[in-house]
Amino acid sequence: MKKIISRLMLFLFSMHILAQQTPANDQLEPVSIEGAIAHLGNGKVIPNSLIMFKAGKIIFVGSAMAKIARIGKVIKANGKHVYPGFIAANTSLGLVEIDAVKASSDERETGFMNPHIRSLIAYNAESKIVESMRPNGVFIAQVTPRGGTISGTSSIMQLDAWNWEDASLKIDDAIHINWPSSFTRGRFWLGEDPALKPDKNYIKNITKITSYFKDAKNYLAGDKLQKNIPYEATRGLFEGSQKLFIHANGQREITDAIHISKKLGIDNIVLVHGEGADNISDLLIRNNIPVILNRPHRNPNSEDDAYDYTYTIAKSLTDKGIIVGIGMEGQMERMNTRNLPFYAGTFAAHGLEKEVALQLLTSNTAKILGIDHLVGTLEVGKNATLFISKGDALDMRGNILTDAFIQGRKISLETHQTKLWKRYSNKYKTK
Repeated sequence: MKKIISRLMLFLFSMHILAQQTPANDQLEPVSIEGAIAHLGNGKVIPNSLIMFKAGKIIFVGSAMAKIARIGKVIKANGKHVYPGFIAANTSLGLVEIDAVKASSDERETGFMNPHIRSLIAYNAESKIVESMRPNGVFIAQVTPRGGTISGTSSIMQLDAWNWEDASLKIDDAIHINWPSSFTRGRFWLGEDPALKPDKNYIKNITKITSYFKDAKNYLAGDKLQKNIPYEATRGLFEGSQKLFIHANGQREITDAIHISKKLGIDNIVLVHGEGADNISDLLIRNNIPVILNRPHRNPNSEDDAYDYTYTIAKSLTDKGIIVGIGMEGQMERMNTRNLPFYAGTFAAHGLEKEVALQLLTSNTAKILGIDHLVGTLEVGKNATLFISKGDALDMRGNILTDAFIQGRKISLETHQTKLWKRYSNKYKTK
């Protein structure tokens, strides 16, 4: 019986691998895209554009009226739109395949202080969930571990690769910390009052965080006779080569997190979630701290917030001069990552100009993640990571990709989901 089960599991695993799209080959022939409305990702639009790239790099961006010879394959894209590939920040994409199957989940480790845990080596480039991002234009992701107080270290991946080595754009870009809340709810299942109340352990919890980083800093400055791998992993925070992503909500929590980090000598900070940040924007601006917002399609955390708070916070922060991006965390976060462009569209429908909302997926997020020299905008010298859409890519009615490229490689837009859609859409067609 054990042999039968083993063979069955091997067969199913083999079928899973065979079902994946083969990563595209390196770009050999130059490509010219002519006539499209080019959304450069930095707020600028070229109505009748010409974009050319070869060997994976963009070599020309300008008007199609320019007297310049087209090179290689010419794609006539009149009436269509061209965009930089969208970037998803703070997502566990590629770390979990099936939530109900524990063996396919590698998003968190045991323990509470895990700065040395690397999402990089757990990333599954052959994930069916990962391939389902590409038809909506999501080509890059900051793959982030979950759980604990210090979750671990994220890395940035492009979503067309054989393995994590091929996928990585930036390795170990940031350490992620989940800042404790100053409020808690009673455990109703034990008969406690479930109402929100101040957490008596808040000061104790942040003292633990402060002590941990102080110990790490002292270790790094010491003789290191006994190697401590978790402490070693924090070196980049103190040297400034690595960012600290602080996951926090609430004015008190955000203020405490920033002040404590600064006292510890950690200056390269990004705020994640950030509900309440619009009320302490001066603190963020003074310390040059950008914000990665959660998806807007949810209820506000506080009963005192306006009903549309999660829809309008992007405009509130942007108007105050704070760099804003969009991240994914919470229920169904991996599958919902494909909806990233529509979240930006929601922010656009609630006050942000459309091209400014686009920057939340492109240039802003690229700057926050430190990859803006490679991606995020359609500019000469950057990676040819871009796509052509029949319509407005921030609107699900217009987000219909016809051509897509990652680092100049023409990638497939077929997934197991598009195959199923085609299969069942033909089921009831009349003969």
